[in-house]
Amino acid sequence: MQLFDLSGQRALVTGSSMGIGLALARGLAGAGAAVVLNARNAERLEAAAATLRDEGAAVETLEFDVTDAGAVRAAVDGFETAQGPIDILVNNAGMQHRSPLEDFPVEAFDRLMRTNVNSAFYVGQAVARHMIGRGAGRIINIASVQTALARPGIAPYTASKGAIANLTKGMATDWARHGLNCNAIAPGYFDTPLNAALVADPDFCAWLEKRTPAGRWGRVEELVGACVFLAAPASSFVNGHTLFVDGGITASL
Repeated sequence: MQLFDLSGQRALVTGSSMGIGLALARGLAGAGAAVVLNARNAERLEAAAATLRDEGAAVETLEFDVTDAGAVRAAVDGFETAQGPIDILVNNAGMQHRSPLEDFPVEAFDRLMRTNVNSAFYVGQAVARHMIGRGAGRIINIASVQTALARPGIAPYTASKGAIANLTKGMATDWARHGLNCNAIAPGYFDTPLNAALVADPDFCAWLEKRTPAGRWGRVEELVGACVFLAAPASSFVNGHTLFVDGGITASL
């Protein structure tokens, strides 16, 4: 299926030492791409890379802090010079902090915004500057079901993921004319380390199973198809779109 073939492409996935990022890197590798894993923790990063290499993937690593604009620019520019082009970027790095809004710590709000929003701008801009020169590139930002919905205790996270959807539209508006495709994936509730507390809560699980038309948590592997589609020639005229992969939760009351 040439429409979904990523052979000869290189994909950088931020926050990819575990969870959704690692699953997406594995999926892109399965479609033929060479993958570049990113994280701040060198030990976890190398362990993830070793796992994918054992599975037959072509893997490189790039350790940098996505919330440090200077470090991002230096890492991306250095990699492009030494190793070659980054054809696909998946802005996956993110965090969560739960607290009633009236008690939400200011420092936690700032850290969450830097991690969830600033990082997508920093890495997206650094990579896009090279993509623009080549006249081609794919940027996939990871949004959330909270891009469209809210729940108690996570208002800043909801704001950050709404920002990601609109940043994606802005990227497409500015960069489509240069040959870039910029889209987002909005996962619903997936069993990941970020959601460990919710997965362990029987009451929440019961609510989620009742609230979601599919009646269950998502599996991270179920995000791979959307990511490969948005990275591949199959989505050549898709730009500025947020694709919800949520078991139908945003479609129903």
